[in-house]
Amino acid sequence: MPPRGAMGRPKPKIENPGKIFRRIMGYMLRSYAPHCILVLICILVSVFASLQGTLFMKTLIDGYITPLLLSPDKPDFHPLLMAIIRVAIFYLLGAGAGFLQNILMIYVTQGTLRNMRNELFEKMEKLPIGYFDSHTRGDIMSTYTNDIDTMRQMISQSLPQMINSVITVASTVVSMVILSIPLTVVTLVMVFVMVIATKFAAGRSSQNFVEQQKKLGALNGFIEEMMNGQKVVKVFCHEEEGKKQFKELNDSLYVSADKANAYVNVLGPINAQIGNLSYVLCAIVGGCLAIFVPETSVFSFSIGGLVSFLQLNKGFTWPINTISQQFNSIVMALAGADRIFKMMDEKPETDNGYVTLVNAKEENGKLTECEEHTGTWAWKHTHQADGSVEYKPLRGEVVFDGVDFGYVPEKMVLHDIKLLAKPGQKIAFVGSTGAGKTTITNLINRFYDIQDGKIRYDGINVNKIKKADLRRSLGIVLQETHLFSGTIAENIRYGKLDATDEEVIAAAKLANAHSFIKKLPEGYDTMLTGDGANLSQGQRQLLAIARAAIADPPVLILDEATSSIDTRTERIVQEGMDRLMGGRTTFVIAHRLSTVRNSDLICVLEQGRIIERGTHDELIEAKGKYYTLYTGNKAAQ
Repeated sequence: MPPRGAMGRPKPKIENPGKIFRRIMGYMLRSYAPHCILVLICILVSVFASLQGTLFMKTLIDGYITPLLLSPDKPDFHPLLMAIIRVAIFYLLGAGAGFLQNILMIYVTQGTLRNMRNELFEKMEKLPIGYFDSHTRGDIMSTYTNDIDTMRQMISQSLPQMINSVITVASTVVSMVILSIPLTVVTLVMVFVMVIATKFAAGRSSQNFVEQQKKLGALNGFIEEMMNGQKVVKVFCHEEEGKKQFKELNDSLYVSADKANAYVNVLGPINAQIGNLSYVLCAIVGGCLAIFVPETSVFSFSIGGLVSFLQLNKGFTWPINTISQQFNSIVMALAGADRIFKMMDEKPETDNGYVTLVNAKEENGKLTECEEHTGTWAWKHTHQADGSVEYKPLRGEVVFDGVDFGYVPEKMVLHDIKLLAKPGQKIAFVGSTGAGKTTITNLINRFYDIQDGKIRYDGINVNKIKKADLRRSLGIVLQETHLFSGTIAENIRYGKLDATDEEVIAAAKLANAHSFIKKLPEGYDTMLTGDGANLSQGQRQLLAIARAAIADPPVLILDEATSSIDTRTERIVQEGMDRLMGGRTTFVIAHRLSTVRNSDLICVLEQGRIIERGTHDELIEAKGKYYTLYTGNKAAQ
């Protein structure tokens, strides 16, 4: 049975840690292989220098001090001086190698993390909207911050120390065998005890480190959610409930972190004491060998050899203890890397489209592609059968033909949606919350792909159109506007990055935003921060309309764009939207039915089906669902 966590759920664990570790190494070696090789050379030099100093103790005692004691009348210090100078040179080389190693590891670490963050962000930009609907922003942010930081600690500190420790252990074992096989056996037995203790701690803590990173992401997600919703929290006096929920999440993180660190933190002192015991045993056994075993025996031992071996023993248990101490950082890094790589391995948004949107001009009654911006757009359709190219003018006709859709295959949200939106028409969707209004508009721009049926744009199946080109032809104004840190002009220009100042002003005038912008102290250069917190909701909405206007799309999607503003501001925003909608195919979602009276077609949705359709007058006359929604009176039976 696998170990189980709270509520009887199996504890998460790192899947295939070896593969994760190799993948981390791949990131390092991909761009910094020469630097890593140089770091390895520095570690070898540093270990060799340290080992030379330890072995020098035997030479010092047996080769210099003992002969001087035996013949004090004619002391010759020159050989001793030369030996000390030689060891000093080794120590200097080791110190220089250690300094260079640290400098290189800083460069390698920061460069590796930079590359990883770049790749992570690039992957995030390719993920479908569904991924962000199923993951909290705080949890995603935790991947960029906490999980990346665990990688920094491992690459910059734990990994070099682990390599240093392994090389030190290997070279020390060889030196020990050369000095004394019996004492080497004693040391290895005690090392085996250390390994058992380390393995025990590893098995008890690794799963809890995975749980710790998961709980940390959940806690960050809750904090981000509460920060965004502070007004709602205070309006409904939910401060105490928020503190209670935070305490539960924080306590859960505390429990998992406590369990993860408990065994590892105890392991260091335990291994240190095992190392001390190993030192004492070697001193006793070595002393007996040096005193009682004759020099002719294969197990004979000199005082200098004993001193060197005890130094090696102390140096041997230190790297073992270091490995156990660094285990904490390594497991945390593997747990963090597991979350990072899972995000990187998410299936990106698929795009098999081959129809593109191009600038076009008419020559001899035919559309042809051109480089300069002409104000005329066309679909460039390269037929896969024979390679012939066909140009279709971008008109803005959208057709839904028997569309079925569900966010999960087992549960359909839309059923047999049939709809024709002719160029320039205004199509309105009304209905109760959850009826599927917003879902329909999400299918037009292919935020999600349908399960059955077809959606055609100017007679072309939208699956054949490249998503970037499809979305470039659409303008969207959402209920919740999002403005970026920057000037007002930069936020409007977000709809067309190469727009001139004149085009920005023209878009603002079209959206009815120019008048309030000119009243601001810095005008179009006014800086926006905190998602435009220094503007009113209506002003933010007008900027969103201007941003859509500057893109000059033939198809517009207005998703309850006036539902969160007052009636007076709504008239100003509505005027801006009416100007924007002129000559464009427009899909409107609105709870305020007064805003859709002049629509060419009104579709009433209920439980994912279009149950009524027609103009305002036709639907009022029919006295069905729309009549009830509009008048509040009961529909005719």
